[in-house]
Amino acid sequence: MATAEQIKALIKSYIEDDDARFCAVAMQVAAHAARQGHGRLADELRSLVDEAKTRSGTKRRKTPVPIATPRGELSELLVASYPQIRLADMVLTDPLRQRLIRILKEYRQQHKLRSHGLSPRRKLLLTGPPGSGKTMTASALSGELKLPLFVIQLDGLITKFMGETAAKLRLIFDAMDQTTGVYLFDEFDAIGSERAMANDVGEVRRILTSYLQLLDQDTSNSLIVAATNHGDFLDRALFRRFDDVIGFSLPTQDLARELFKSRLSLFNTEQVGWTQVLEAAEGLSHADLTRACEDAAKESILSGTTEIPSERLIAALNERRAIMQ
Repeated sequence: MATAEQIKALIKSYIEDDDARFCAVAMQVAAHAARQGHGRLADELRSLVDEAKTRSGTKRRKTPVPIATPRGELSELLVASYPQIRLADMVLTDPLRQRLIRILKEYRQQHKLRSHGLSPRRKLLLTGPPGSGKTMTASALSGELKLPLFVIQLDGLITKFMGETAAKLRLIFDAMDQTTGVYLFDEFDAIGSERAMANDVGEVRRILTSYLQLLDQDTSNSLIVAATNHGDFLDRALFRRFDDVIGFSLPTQDLARELFKSRLSLFNTEQVGWTQVLEAAEGLSHADLTRACEDAAKESILSGTTEIPSERLIAALNERRAIMQ
């Protein structure tokens, strides 16, 4: 019969409407049933999964997918996508999760707030070390609200010509008003840091001034998300312009263990020595831990097993640490 982890994975994938993951877990249950001698049950499960895949494919073909593709000069400034990720896919501290849920709740029920002269949190500043989940959070907000995610390409935005960057910024903010979405300014410290302005008191300062003016003037229905790895370097004037400033950090041991359990839910981790694994994970980011899980999972799959030994996971973590040094 299905293991406890498989049952949890089935329920989670159903809640998140993740058909591919649901079918993958169901096939794991079928394989487990076959190994225990329940051949008829295994065959029935496989048949049901095949039927579900067929129906799911037909449903997807009948459902048109809205496409919001930047055109003209905007095509050099914005990259559009439709993330499927949800907050439930992320391993977060409870306080951080509650703050993100509050943002979603305010956005979804903004009509109630506006009827009382209040506005939802729309302008967000995310700070924290690389790989701590800032970009993934923007994707999750996009997925939860079923809005397109537009990532601003800073290399196309910043030019050497006076005034040209400000004009491009205006194009982006005009797009926010015309096409509702989640607009992500990643690596925002490139234009918002005091250090950048110290190195170039000309164009960078003008860019920041233009950004602050446009941010203040924005009355669109879009979410504006700025993410930075160097919150300490940002100009202090920026912080009061945002509706919310959210800090991210490296995972604690409890959070790291939860992440491992989530990412490896389809594998047998009963023999994992968590004390040694968590020691090896110390100081690594969420992204590093996720990649290590994927590397260990790939090796197990190619070795023909569903078991994740401690040494395999620790080796993957050490490899990630070596890459980051």
